[in-house]
Amino acid sequence: MIRPEAQPEYSHSPMPTQIRKRPRQQRSNASWLAILEAAAQLFQQHGFAGTSTNKVAARAGVSIGTLYQYFPNKEALLLALAEQHLSEAGAALQGCFEQLRRAPLDAAQTLDSLIDATVQLHRHQPQLHRLLFEFAPRSEALMQRLRALEQMLAAALAPELQRLGIAGEQPGLRALLIVQAVEAQVHAAVLSPPAQGSQACIAQIKSLWRRMAQAGALP
Repeated sequence: MIRPEAQPEYSHSPMPTQIRKRPRQQRSNASWLAILEAAAQLFQQHGFAGTSTNKVAARAGVSIGTLYQYFPNKEALLLALAEQHLSEAGAALQGCFEQLRRAPLDAAQTLDSLIDATVQLHRHQPQLHRLLFEFAPRSEALMQRLRALEQMLAAALAPELQRLGIAGEQPGLRALLIVQAVEAQVHAAVLSPPAQGSQACIAQIKSLWRRMAQAGALP
């Protein structure tokens, strides 16, 4: 997922980042997807500053006019990729919770599963993930979607905490704090690891959460 603290460095004033409605016709939708895929590749290879809408259109095999039908500028492309990332993250983590419902685990294993799923999300296209973290426009709509995703994941985690007897007096709030804390810790461990390395950091994150669960000291 995307952490909201960073501020975009490519612009000092609001940019028109509204994304046109995704097309429904098969041919137009194929162009829309090709543009997004091309943007993701170029942003990863050349960064935000080194990517232009002309380069994206050329990589996608469409005219610049076709690109502008859907995206007014490259900031809008980043916003679309951020929204796509949030959607994929939600689906992946929901899958993790569905698996837990089918095959319940103990507290340590449940927390490990949440951490592992979050790690996998951050390791998928890490350069693009870092770019989204650093430069994605902080639109109100995007922030609302991020908060909605956190609430959705907390709602899925809370019943697991209750089943395990570690939900506390406010299961929903505890679940939300766990979701937010794990996301922040994993984000740093994968994208900005300490000298000891990412794997060592992730192992320590798991150990920390296991010990807190065993001691009844979850946030």
